[in-house]
Amino acid sequence: MSKFTFEGLLPVHPSDLEAFTHSALERVGLGSRDAATTAEALTLADAMGVHTHGTKLLAGYLRKLQGGGYRIHGAPQAIRQGPGWAVVDGDSALGQVGSTFAMNLAIAKARNVGVSYVGLKNTGHIGAAGFYAYMAAREGFFGMVVGNDIPSVAAPGSCGPVLGSNPLAWAAPIPGGDPILLDMATAAVAGGKVYAALQRGETIPPTWLIGPDGLPTTDGTLYPQQASLAPMAGHKGYGLGLFAELLSAVLPGGAITWQVGSWMFDPPSSPSLHNAGFMVVDIEAIADPVEYKNGIARLAAEISRATPAEGVDRVLLPGEREWANRNRSLAEGIFLPADVREKLAEAAQLAGI
Repeated sequence: MSKFTFEGLLPVHPSDLEAFTHSALERVGLGSRDAATTAEALTLADAMGVHTHGTKLLAGYLRKLQGGGYRIHGAPQAIRQGPGWAVVDGDSALGQVGSTFAMNLAIAKARNVGVSYVGLKNTGHIGAAGFYAYMAAREGFFGMVVGNDIPSVAAPGSCGPVLGSNPLAWAAPIPGGDPILLDMATAAVAGGKVYAALQRGETIPPTWLIGPDGLPTTDGTLYPQQASLAPMAGHKGYGLGLFAELLSAVLPGGAITWQVGSWMFDPPSSPSLHNAGFMVVDIEAIADPVEYKNGIARLAAEISRATPAEGVDRVLLPGEREWANRNRSLAEGIFLPADVREKLAEAAQLAGI
């Protein structure tokens, strides 16, 4: 009998959730190190309250690993590189495996030359881009991550999708505290939130989707076959999504727009050919450490002291709410939504747990 249960509304401690995820991945043949990397990334998202990018993804990943679309023994490697840059072939391994390899390489290069860029092509779905930016920040570096996906987001004036909901994330360390961490889709909302809202029977806001006529729609059942995600902030989000496509796919020579597969809807035997870009700055190579510490502390304090609107306790820094959720999860456990628990039960069945 398994010791792992995710039924009802009882909280799950992050360490138990991570152990379950690690075990499920190992059951389908993934090596312990790669399983640990993936389990850490997925569990942190759940602990932060970002359930669309947490262990809800596990069942889909298991299917891709079992079907061969994601290679169990995939081994990312740098195929071209210089002192401050590299292009990595992800070997169709899990996106967490390829992305962790690429970010560690970017950190090592930035440590040597101050600033680095690593492009990752031919990888799996990368999950929460902010996890890899956080990897840089916890080492004392500034990190930025972009990625691409199969088109699901309209451009201003289009009747159909043009770009993926390409993520953009960055993290900056605050000495003695949690880093500032922004992780956002360049769509008005991540596609996973549309699915989650539908599963929970919630109404889709009119700002989320663009119908086949190019006009906003609240019919979530149209996505993704007949409706597209709206770009975040109109032309601004469209521009940021294009920026992400260039740095994650065009620059390293990876799959672009419709060349990228759907990791959820394509056959499990098909690779998804996702891509990502990783940029790292060694803060101590550029800034005086004391000046940086004082400057970031002053900036954070000024924002926190800004006059809040009615009904708001105080103005928050990006990531502050998520770090508070994580601390609460460590103390009290994670209350997993019903849709996540259903996917974990599915993952348990796939892994034979």
